[in-house]
Amino acid sequence: MSLLLCRREKVKHPFYIEVLGIHIYSSQELCYVIYHHPLLVMNDFVDASLFFFVKNELGLGFLAGRMEKLVEAGGRPEEALYLFLSECDYYTEKEIQKFKQVTASYRNLSQNAYGKAVADYLFSQKQYGKALQKYEKLTEEGERKKGEEAFWSQVYQNLGAACAQMFQFSRAYKAYDTAYGLKEEDQILEKIYFLTCFAPGLSVDESYEALFKPEWKEEWKGKLSQAETDAKQAASVRNLRALWKQDPEGQLEKAKKLISKWKSEYRKQEA
Repeated sequence: MSLLLCRREKVKHPFYIEVLGIHIYSSQELCYVIYHHPLLVMNDFVDASLFFFVKNELGLGFLAGRMEKLVEAGGRPEEALYLFLSECDYYTEKEIQKFKQVTASYRNLSQNAYGKAVADYLFSQKQYGKALQKYEKLTEEGERKKGEEAFWSQVYQNLGAACAQMFQFSRAYKAYDTAYGLKEEDQILEKIYFLTCFAPGLSVDESYEALFKPEWKEEWKGKLSQAETDAKQAASVRNLRALWKQDPEGQLEKAKKLISKWKSEYRKQEA
C-alpha cells in the first residue's frame, strides 16, 4: 500500500502528546494522530519538540527542516502537517485533500466557535479536565456580541457537563445557572434537576423547584433509574469478563454463580 508501512524507526525517546495522554513511537502513529485529530494539532502541536522528534527520532532530518522553514516563513501549522503526511506516503492524496478541507473549514470558524469546537472535541475524547480548561478560558477571554446568547448558553452547558463528569457539582450548577440565564431551555432544567439528585446537599436557587413540572420530574426520574440499571449491567458484564482473565481454575463455576445471580435479580424485578 505505502512505503511507510514497511518503515521501522528505532525510536529511543517517544513523542508525548499531552492533549491525548499518549506516546508516539513511529511515523505511522504520528500520521494517524494528525489525520484523525485535526482540531488538536492545528496550533500548539507544531513546535520545536515536534521538529526534534521528526529529525532525531524518526530520522527524517530533511523533512523536519522543510517543516520548520515553512512555519518560520509564516505558513500555518497545518501546512507543515500537510507536508509531513504527503512525504510519509501513509495516506493517499485523496485522503490528504480531505484532511486539508477539514482543517480549512475549522480555520473559517470565528475565534469563539473554534475555541468551542476544540473544547467539544476534547470532551468527546473523555478529556474532561482539558475540556473544562478550554471552556473556562473561552468564557473568560472570548469576545461577546449581541445576539450570541444561544451560543454562550451552549458553552456554559458544556462547561457544566465537563464539571459534572469530574464530580464538581457546585461548579456545574453555576455553569448551568448561567446558561439558563442566557437562554431558558427545558434541557438545562433537566440537568440542574439531575445535579440535585447526584448532590442532595447542593445549594440551588429555590426558583428552580417551581420550574420543575411534576410530569417532567417523573420523566427525569425514569431516565435516572434507567441510567443506574444500565450502569449496573455494564459493571456486571465487566465482572464476568474479568473472570476469564484470572486463573482458569474455577472460572466456569464463578461465571455460573454470577449468571444465576442475574437471573434471580431479574425474576424479582418481574414479580
